Amino acid sequence: MTATEWWRGAAIYEVYLRSFRDANGDGEGDLKGLIAGLDYLAGLGIDAIWLTPVTPSPNFDSGYDVADYRSIEPKFGTMEEFKTLVAEAHRRGLKVVLDQVYSHSSHLHPWFVESAASRTGAKSDWYVWAEPKPDGGPPNNWLGRFGGYAWEWSAVRRQYYLHNFLVEQPDLNLHNPEVQDEILAIMRFWFELGVDGLRLDVVNFYMHDAALRDNPAARRNDVPANPYYLQAHVYDRSRPENLPFLARMRAEADAAGDRLLLGEISCDFQIERMAEYTAPGLLHTAYSFELLGPELSGKAIANAVARAGENASWPCWAFSNHDVVRVASRWRATGRPERIKMLQAMLICLRGTIVLYQGEELGLPHSDVPRHRLMDPEAVRFWPNHRGRDGARTPMPWTQQTPSLGFSEVDGWLPAESAHQALAISVQQNDTQSMLAHCREMLALRRRSRALKLGDWELISAAETSLIVRRRGDGDELVCGFNWGDDSIRMPTGRVLAGKVQGEDLAPDSYVIVDCSIGQ
Repeated sequence: MTATEWWRGAAIYEVYLRSFRDANGDGEGDLKGLIAGLDYLAGLGIDAIWLTPVTPSPNFDSGYDVADYRSIEPKFGTMEEFKTLVAEAHRRGLKVVLDQVYSHSSHLHPWFVESAASRTGAKSDWYVWAEPKPDGGPPNNWLGRFGGYAWEWSAVRRQYYLHNFLVEQPDLNLHNPEVQDEILAIMRFWFELGVDGLRLDVVNFYMHDAALRDNPAARRNDVPANPYYLQAHVYDRSRPENLPFLARMRAEADAAGDRLLLGEISCDFQIERMAEYTAPGLLHTAYSFELLGPELSGKAIANAVARAGENASWPCWAFSNHDVVRVASRWRATGRPERIKMLQAMLICLRGTIVLYQGEELGLPHSDVPRHRLMDPEAVRFWPNHRGRDGARTPMPWTQQTPSLGFSEVDGWLPAESAHQALAISVQQNDTQSMLAHCREMLALRRRSRALKLGDWELISAAETSLIVRRRGDGDELVCGFNWGDDSIRMPTGRVLAGKVQGEDLAPDSYVIVDCSIGQ
């Protein structure tokens, strides 16, 4: 690892800003609240924070519909407060990674307003416009991620515009060199403000098939709640045309110095796609939803890590984020602190960069948001068959105090989850046996262990309910075992660094990290 590769093996903490901490009493998290929480974050032992969008937005999709790429959403604070945040994070040794949405903008962005006004204006080709079919229908069969066709009619232009997500999120035309140049200029703007890296939202959606060919049907045996998954999305996302633009973005990041480009490979479960996007000269690292699925499987985890290694990429792994059911609920660990600790240890032992989602260190279960409080457009559209993402986005529980568990003095933009009250930071902070204390210990172990942070990965055994791997680096050799089955499994002997064994057996819902280095 060189001095400019701080991201390699780093532990990044995702801050969902809107739900982290409210300092101004409006029920939404803000920059001042985050600044007040930096000591807590630095105390975890993380290397960087990933900050969800801070730019102005009408909030049709919780900030991922950007109305201005170069300023701060007034509800979150000011540009001066953002600069203070960056300076204070750096003072504590934390890097700052900022979420950027370049696939699409808000329909209220001045670029789109101008583009929609005329077919001949300066920005007429800054978005994806297409003629209707002879019968008046949309140009092809592409579906939107949040339901319906991915096309919306403009009565002014007499054309359809593409929106892979909401109608209010028109897709930028990144085939246009002018649009690419503008995106690169936006990247420079944030780098010059001291941002250490960019998390690139839905990076595989940047380019579309210019011929607008129909997607074929997906091969599946069920009918999902969202018809989007009935198509094989070979023409509207994950296109090879993405790669030359990613190379331009990488060159921009390299010119700025010690910067990171972290891509989100969205709705695409191929590890090979992650490797494709992190080839030399492209993104530094990327994550897919491979380990964000409903089943905990040792075989699946081992297979994902092995495939990433075979493709010579540097992967990024997460068990939770703001788009999926929290891992404690998804992998049946709610109310089972020992399983939570095992999952924390497993994430920290993976080869690659890791992302810890806000509240994961506390073992928070997914929230049950009542229908009348739902904010996520996907949840509103598909309720009750699909509950959406709000349950992962409820306020951070700082204390047991109501109405919002110390997040705010008022009821939050989403309701605080009553099940989080007993797991609040104030409850766990000074408990040496808590899940929070354990997460700190694991992050400290990863930080001081070259084998865990940067070492090789060798599979010893994998089953549906267990995983044993060897990590080697700089003369250190660690064996990491995880068991969530009903029976004990046998482990190699050695000096136990974390977890526990009974004799040579690893009990159910437990883990162990054993130092097997020569001479130990």
